[in-house]
Formats: sequence, C-alpha cells, structure tokens
Amino acid sequence: MLDHDLLQRLMTLLAELPSRRPHASLPRELDLLFDRLKQDAPSPSAHEVEDLIWQVWAEEEDSAAGNGMEAAIRALALRHLDEAEDLLDQLAELYPDWPEVYNKRATLYFIDGEDNLALADILRTLELEPRHFGALAGLGQICLRNGEPEAAAAAFRAAAQINPHLVGAAALLEDLSEHKPLAN
Repeated sequence: MLDHDLLQRLMTLLAELPSRRPHASLPRELDLLFDRLKQDAPSPSAHEVEDLIWQVWAEEEDSAAGNGMEAAIRALALRHLDEAEDLLDQLAELYPDWPEVYNKRATLYFIDGEDNLALADILRTLELEPRHFGALAGLGQICLRNGEPEAAAAAFRAAAQINPHLVGAAALLEDLSEHKPLAN
C-alpha cells in the first residue's frame, strides 16, 4: 500500500516543477540539451539528445563515482539487486546531491516491489533535478501499479511536458484519458 502522505508530497512537487531550478551542481550543459529536446521534432536527433541527457545525468566529475555508477547500472541490468543497492547506497552517502543515484535506486526499488522506497527516491531525484522525465515516468508507473490513475496521469503529463518524445508516456496518457484498462 502506498504511503499517501509521500504521494501527496510528490503531487505537490509536480505542481511546482515548472518554477523549480535544478541543483546548482548539475552541469549547465543540461539546460542547452533540454532546450534542444523541446525544439527537435520526433526524429533520431531528438532521441540522440535524450541519450545525451541520460549520459550527463549518469556522469560525475570524480572517476570513482563514475565507476561506481557504472557498476551499479551493470548490477541492476543483471538483476543483482543486493549488489546494486549496496553500490547506490554508498554513492548516495558520498554524493547526496547526485540526482541519478536516487533515480537508479528508485528503479531498483520499483523492480523489487518496494514502491514507497521508490517514491522517496523519486522525490529526492525531483528535488535535485525537476526535469527528470525518467523519474516522472517511474512515478507514473508506480501510481498505475497501485491504482492511482489520476496521480499517474499527472506524472506522465509532467514527463511529456519536459520530454515531448516520450512515446510510452503519451500512449499511457491516451489510455488513461480513454479509461481503457491498463495492464500491470
């Protein structure tokens, strides 16, 4: 069962996203990439920009941090969840202002069915990087899984406003607006 206080905090944050600024530690290069993302029509170019955003989010100046993130992503991809969690916990402790650490850990918790832990990490991700369309899409998925279609629609709408090329978010929004049953 979802922690509705936490979900409410996230919904409040969603309403504030357009006026929030990213954490000062994030590279300014992201501002340019997000501008390009909104301008590029659906094309390979838009997907390249999206890939660049993900790459910048996953980078850290400290090479040890970068290596730790790479190892965590590998462990997550291999479904070595305990290993990935240990690595991400260490990174969160050492780099508490790195949004992608929390986003990756939210993904891990989502896979593991720990939705409230995932929500807490999505909240932290969005506090640091209010443009994190991946975290917003993850929030939408958690809300769908827990029978919260209005919250899911709000999350998918926010993600699509930031990244208009998120085909999955657009399709889910269409399903929600048509009141079609959604598969879990």
